[in-house]
Amino acid sequence: MRLDVPRRWWLTRLMETGFIAETTAVLMRTPAVLRSLLVGLPEAWTNAPDATDGWRPRDVVGHLITGEGTDWIMRTRRILEQGTSVPFDRFDRAAMLDRDAGVPLDELVERFAALRAENLAALDDLVTDADLDRRGLHPSLGEVTLRELLATWAVHDLDHIGQIYAGLAGSHDTEVGPWKAYLGILLRREDPSAVAG
Repeated sequence: MRLDVPRRWWLTRLMETGFIAETTAVLMRTPAVLRSLLVGLPEAWTNAPDATDGWRPRDVVGHLITGEGTDWIMRTRRILEQGTSVPFDRFDRAAMLDRDAGVPLDELVERFAALRAENLAALDDLVTDADLDRRGLHPSLGEVTLRELLATWAVHDLDHIGQIYAGLAGSHDTEVGPWKAYLGILLRREDPSAVAG
């Protein structure tokens, strides 16, 4: 069974304006992007990392699952309930490597979608634009605002979607032959400053 943000709620949020509505408009699209991009795709396309010692698409989805389970909404609640008096818990960036071993990629995508739907519903119940300047304490960055946390949540999605695309492209790095010289997504895997012509 697929758990999604209810369609009516989703359409209502898209018509709203304001920082939270605009940020949510990005966050609610990520599960559909991942489904469209990854579900049912042959493993030949999904088994390469984005860069040397990087993450495969499945690792990225697992990392996003960890964020949904232990980061974004937990930190939102910490800001709202405790402000800067208690720092955020540290985020285990690599928790998925052991936790998700052997779990099919399609199942990971659906797990992420269910968690994202729950978290967007919680966000809608917890936060208003009046809360955006409230502060929390990041364990290494120091004081941060709720606005910064929510913006980072959306940009974090976009960053990792780009990483998934790089892994997919990397799976066929050698197959493109001489055209690699024109494919920035492949050139950046070896040298992040590389630009395609």
